[in-house]
Amino acid sequence: MIVVQRRNKIKEILLQERSVKVADLVREFNVSEETIRRDLNQLEREGLIQKNYGGAILVEELQNAATSVPPIQQRKFQHFEEKDAIGRKAAELVQDEQILILDSGSTTWCIARHLRNVHNLMIVTNGVNVADECSYIEDSSVFLIGGKLIKKSMSLVGPQAEIELQKYNAHYVFLGTSGISLRKGFTSSDIYEAEVKRAMITAGQKVVIVADHSKFQKQALISFSNFQDVDILITSDLADETVLEEIEKQGVQLIVCPVKGRPEA
Repeated sequence: MIVVQRRNKIKEILLQERSVKVADLVREFNVSEETIRRDLNQLEREGLIQKNYGGAILVEELQNAATSVPPIQQRKFQHFEEKDAIGRKAAELVQDEQILILDSGSTTWCIARHLRNVHNLMIVTNGVNVADECSYIEDSSVFLIGGKLIKKSMSLVGPQAEIELQKYNAHYVFLGTSGISLRKGFTSSDIYEAEVKRAMITAGQKVVIVADHSKFQKQALISFSNFQDVDILITSDLADETVLEEIEKQGVQLIVCPVKGRPEA
């Protein structure tokens, strides 16, 4: 097992168990204690863990994040007006006969809702809910990539999905995010979803992140992109202006759409 795979597996264990012991990891991966300590040192530098005697624990903010991601059907209705405005604005970028990659998620689902008047699209997605919504776009082709189903998000992930994405050269890639951190960039709450997002980024000419105001100043489990790899960030006027200014300084084009009403409590 290569280093990246081992460290991803350690992250998966941490997400499930909240803590790890060096001795257990040595047995699990059949490597030396020194190797595991190097792995934990790296995860500590990434801000994911806090080392303790004999092992490490997931940092408190990530423990909270790991338990706070609701199923996709619930997330559709959280900040819906804001997400729908963002989705409508993102759809305005799309022209007839383009190739799109749509990430799974509730905000990308909103993008799909507003593509019905765009013609002859080729849409690739790993989101079951997104593919279902895209099926109503009459003259477009929809490709659902294969992989393991994550029921909470109704997304397909894994090596099969990543390999399939290598076939495509999309005009736009639209990605959701679990968190946006000035220190860590764009983050995901799931290791395998993060890997698919990275594969999507490499398959796109223009990379667009769509995010409601609640995603800012949050750090989920794992980073999938820095600011330099993203072309456009679409959000609403409910997002913190100071944070947006800092992101814009990183070279990301900002599209901020107005939203009626105020954020939910």
